[in-house]
Amino acid sequence: MTAARHNLVLIGMPGAGKSTLGRHLAERLGLGFTDTDTLIESAAGTTLQTIVDERGHRALRALEAEHLVELRRRGHVIATGGSAVYSPEAMAALRSDGIIIHLHADLAIIQARVTDVDTRGLARAAGQSLEDLYTEREALYRDYAEVSVDVGPLSTAAGAEAVIAALHAPRAPRLASPLA
Repeated sequence: MTAARHNLVLIGMPGAGKSTLGRHLAERLGLGFTDTDTLIESAAGTTLQTIVDERGHRALRALEAEHLVELRRRGHVIATGGSAVYSPEAMAALRSDGIIIHLHADLAIIQARVTDVDTRGLARAAGQSLEDLYTEREALYRDYAEVSVDVGPLSTAAGAEAVIAALHAPRAPRLASPLA
């Protein structure tokens, strides 16, 4: 059995609810909340979309990986950018003191929620469709996830409760502080 960890790390597609559900989950559990997209934008002094437009999607992925490797949090729910899973080093750093939780939503739900594909700051290749991105990333999310929760059809509150329930499962990794 592995040692208890101090953070909950949310991975998943844009539109899966990492930021919205993550805030609710943090509040529900009495943890801090960190949105890594916001950290990157603040550090860069610009939006994710501007980074993609001016430097390309690979530059955004590299910048994200750099921030995730250097991120030091304890007692937080961490909402990562959707492309965090492209960096094994970043994922290893996040897992070192965090439980990796995949927030899953079916493609149709993601497509309904993400209507701003061209302006959202997605780290995707030019011309890559949301469907192609979904197919590519879902395999990575499942590979890195220690816990996977289908939150697509759920409200924010119900999704947070589903995550908590999944963390109470007998074989789930343990958070250092007790779950409420």
